[in-house]
Amino acid sequence: MDPHTVNIAPSAHIGKRTHIEDFVIIGEHTRIGARSFIRSHSVIYHHNTIGAQFQTGHGVLVREHNTIGDNVSVGSHSIVEHHTIIGNNCRIHSNVFIPEFCILEDDCWVGPGVVLTNAKYPNSPLAKQKLTGVVVRRHAKIGAGALVLPGVTIGENALIGAGAVVTKDVLPNAVVVGNPSRLLRDISTIEDYHTP
Repeated sequence: MDPHTVNIAPSAHIGKRTHIEDFVIIGEHTRIGARSFIRSHSVIYHHNTIGAQFQTGHGVLVREHNTIGDNVSVGSHSIVEHHTIIGNNCRIHSNVFIPEFCILEDDCWVGPGVVLTNAKYPNSPLAKQKLTGVVVRRHAKIGAGALVLPGVTIGENALIGAGAVVTKDVLPNAVVVGNPSRLLRDISTIEDYHTP
């Protein structure tokens, strides 16, 4: 880490054996746990609480007031907006958008290019007061390029197919595909899939 190319706020706390590459900005009162790896051009705003073994790809943006657990990976050019909760052992791939007030429980997997949303009527007069994030339950997986609409809950261990547009809640263990998404089968019927 070159102190001339990294900007870490004086009140930030960086855990032991954390590696920070060049051109990273870390805001006031942010805590990052031990053995983390923050790659170049990532920006982490103020008042974040982030666990141990956190990893970013290049150019990740994490807004303010988030709670992120241990062993979380956020891929290159992904954006995590403010006031989100991300549990332990979550994998968020590249070019993912997670808006404010979303909750990802432990062991979630979010594929590249996934977009979660939180505004039912964007730019309407009350849009900011009525934001409702997506909830992704434990062990759920969202395939590449899927779009999840505001307020949707994806059930525990569910699997969302690549490119799906998810307009309503998904039951636990369900496999949903398509636009709009529809139930394909129960995850237990997939021969090569083993539940946790």
